[in-house]
Amino acid sequence: MIRVFEDERSFLAERGDELFGAGAPSADVLASVESILARVRAGGDRALVDLTKELDGVELEAGDLRVDVKTISQQAAQASEAIRSVLANAAANIRRFHERQKESSWSFELEDGSLLGQKITPLDTVGVYVPGGKAIYPSTVLMNVIPAQIAGVRRLIVCTPPGTIEKAPALARALEQLGLREVYRVGGAQAVAAMAYGTATVPRVDKIVGPGNAYVTTAKKLLYGTVGIDSLAGPSEIVVLADAGADPSYVAADLLSQAEHGSGNERAILVSTSPELVRAVGDEIERQLADLPRAAAIRTVLERHGAAVVVADLDAALSLVNRLAPEHLEILADGAEALAQRVANAGAIFMGPSSPVPVGDFYAGPNHVLPTGGTARFASPLGVYDFVKRSSLIRYSRERLTRDRKDIETFARAEGFEAHARSIAARFSE
Repeated sequence: MIRVFEDERSFLAERGDELFGAGAPSADVLASVESILARVRAGGDRALVDLTKELDGVELEAGDLRVDVKTISQQAAQASEAIRSVLANAAANIRRFHERQKESSWSFELEDGSLLGQKITPLDTVGVYVPGGKAIYPSTVLMNVIPAQIAGVRRLIVCTPPGTIEKAPALARALEQLGLREVYRVGGAQAVAAMAYGTATVPRVDKIVGPGNAYVTTAKKLLYGTVGIDSLAGPSEIVVLADAGADPSYVAADLLSQAEHGSGNERAILVSTSPELVRAVGDEIERQLADLPRAAAIRTVLERHGAAVVVADLDAALSLVNRLAPEHLEILADGAEALAQRVANAGAIFMGPSSPVPVGDFYAGPNHVLPTGGTARFASPLGVYDFVKRSSLIRYSRERLTRDRKDIETFARAEGFEAHARSIAARFSE
């Protein structure tokens, strides 16, 4: 089922480029999203109501778009004690981790009294998109909201498809636990448009975060610049780097875990120095797949986008990993921490047999919003730093301007900007 490649060269030649890399949206998706954005921009709440009926099959009035706080509380009250405890513990872990990412403003004075520095300012208003559909995502709420709260964002709103709150007590509990009282029954590309443009009901935000399907992702891409976005997240990815000592049952279970998300385009790759382990993992996948609820969908993913690559040594393994720049990297090999230090490109690195990806997906504390599609070459996990702005501070003294004026004027004229030069010279005219 999972294709085995005898070396990294054959793997990259046949599958490498298609396995990782953010593809362009289909023509149908692009046309549909462009139409939705135009309708929301022109029609505001009326367009949201019409689109909700057309795309979600739900009839609402404009007054129904915002979820009543009582509805959130009523649904949250239905969450079990077990899930309440889990959400509280996970939130504490996420908060503890992200508190360390806080940035402070700083400045320094030069000997002549000039001042240079950087001012950190939290974003004012942030919109969080929480998908609906067959699954529920309270973890999305925790991972996107807690860093924003730590950053000091003044106003946080949530958009989620109609009916999501009513069928998901765990999600409602996550919202209530974090004090989120501004929630809207709007899904899909129309939710992104509403948050980007603003309507009579849905406020315009400074940045939109949170995952979604191809329509949501395409809307975020088209609206970037009108509004800030977190990233253009693609399907889930996992690379497991394993040596001969790895437990094949662990490797198989971890590959399967990331192949069950449901888009059909997830990526699951094993990179190993051991042909024997690769064969054993293949057998384990078949055994474990037999009683998984989403077995058919997982099998399709592994056949389309799964691979096992046999490499000569760990140097070759690390080279391939850095080439792929995966969202999730598990290292099940001797000296995992030392090997992790040699990884330049990965969204999150899970070291050792007791650190499978779901530990990070839900609970440990680091953010599960990670760069996909090879963007770990230049991008980072979502964090507190994504919810602040940095402003430079410059206060020149007369003494320093006098000393530096000729250099600045020369530089300006070298680039053809005479007016720039004269704005300096004006301060010294008689």
